[in-house]
Formats: sequence, C-alpha cells, structure tokens
Amino acid sequence: MKVAITSTGQEVTSKLDHRFGRCSYFAIHDFDTDQTDFIKNPNKEVAEGAGPASVQFIVSHGVSKIISGEFGGKVKKILEDLEVQMIMFNGPERTIQDILSLMAVKP
Repeated sequence: MKVAITSTGQEVTSKLDHRFGRCSYFAIHDFDTDQTDFIKNPNKEVAEGAGPASVQFIVSHGVSKIISGEFGGKVKKILEDLEVQMIMFNGPERTIQDILSLMAVKP
C-alpha cells in the first residue's frame, strides 16, 4: 500500500504542505518496501484545475491514501469516486517524518 503526503520540500524533514493541488511535492511512502520517495508536483503553477490534475497524477503512482491539510470540493468528489482515502491533518506544523512516525512507519 502507498500513501501520499503533501510536502513543502523533498526531504523527510520538510513540513506538511496544507494545500493539496498546489503543494510543492508529494512524499510517497510505500508500506511494502518502507521507502519514501519525493515527487515534484507538476500542477503547482497551473492556472486552473490544479486539484483534479494532481489527483490523476498521484493516483497514477498507485496511491490509496492521501494526507494533506485541505482538499477542495472537486478533489473530494474525485477521490471518493476513485475510492482513495483522504486524511486531513490540521494539527500543529509537522514534518513528513513526524507524520510517518505517527503512522508507525519509519522513513
């Protein structure tokens, strides 16, 4: 199983990016291999449709759960239709490593 976490940078010490569609990077953690990869979000600067385009991009990487601060209405509908679980994290500022630790996963 793979989970994506929206990230401000490309290291486990980077902070959670609270924007889904316009996040800087996606941290993709694979529970089978216990490996975390960072992929630049190609939709960060698009004029329109960043959220839906980011859904298609991230789903193409085999992700079944996404952790972010916020999900727009269009994105929520698409993710529900695709049966991808959304986890909203609005707690104190955390790093990707913190979030993985909360999930009992070692980065």
